[in-house]
Amino acid sequence: MFFASDNWAGAHPKIADGLSAHTAGFASAYGTSDIDRKVGERFNEIFEREVSVFFVGTGTAANSLSLAAFNQPGGVSFMHREAHMLEDECGAPEFLTGGSRLRAVDGPLGRMTAENLEHAMAHFEPESVHSGRPMAVSVTQATEVGTVYSLAELDAISAVAKTRGLPLHMDGARFANALVALDTTPAEMTWKRGVDIVSFGGTKNGCWCAEAVVLFDTSKAREFGFLRKRAAQLFSKSRFIAAQFDAYLADGLWLDNARHSNAMAAKLADAIAASGRVRLAWRPQANEVFAVMPKTTMKELNDAGAVFYPWNTPRSYTDPIGAEETMCRFVTSFATTAEEVDRFGALIA
Repeated sequence: MFFASDNWAGAHPKIADGLSAHTAGFASAYGTSDIDRKVGERFNEIFEREVSVFFVGTGTAANSLSLAAFNQPGGVSFMHREAHMLEDECGAPEFLTGGSRLRAVDGPLGRMTAENLEHAMAHFEPESVHSGRPMAVSVTQATEVGTVYSLAELDAISAVAKTRGLPLHMDGARFANALVALDTTPAEMTWKRGVDIVSFGGTKNGCWCAEAVVLFDTSKAREFGFLRKRAAQLFSKSRFIAAQFDAYLADGLWLDNARHSNAMAAKLADAIAASGRVRLAWRPQANEVFAVMPKTTMKELNDAGAVFYPWNTPRSYTDPIGAEETMCRFVTSFATTAEEVDRFGALIA
């Protein structure tokens, strides 16, 4: 019963087969091969416009380079208090931007509000060199706590960013999970909402190691190429990342994987809600489930083979948690089975 992270899951067999199909023979390097170009065209199709796609090895690289693409001296980027860039990337965004800063914005369960964003930006007066200047806004979709920004919420945040002339970045490590949760299209969830750049994740949803930065302003592509190279993220055999995305995006596999992952999270949430021993913290919208339980129960479940993590309680969560209790996170994936969820449900029933 592996619920620790979707990073723990292996690769989908179709993606493994797609990668194997490109291991033989020769192909031009550094993103110039036929398969690289084919996948670039596929990204144009799914986003319904011409985009510039840059493969990188990690989500941290994608996020950090996305901010670097809009870097300014004294720059400050705004994101939710529990955003991955702020909490879990070891200063990489600051490092790859040469010292820009990240500013926390509050909001319920992983989603900053437009009002709070506007309030946070008000601290920075135009032309004041002392406090620095706003340079970007970032949203995480799906969020770090398994929730999803609605299209209306994205519109509101984008409107605030645009009043300051700021680019809007989307951390899409779980992009597909959010997309199927909203039952919308990539175009509707991104550039039609005012998003300028996306960290497009594949690794958490069935790929081996495949992340990409998607630029909607193709005029920035040349400069971004230099940023990626300088950050040591230009892979010589990039066709192996392209091969993963080729299989990932074929025949809706990426969406099917995300739908299954989300469905397993909903099933797990139902089992927790029905339990007398563990209580559901809030309903998941994507593939992360949060629950509160006694620490003794957590140990008992771990000993029985259930793998999951204790988790820091989100600031916006106000229900009481006892001294002998803990918040825990469960993450489902394309590889999670209904049988695993049922076994866990039987343990907590």
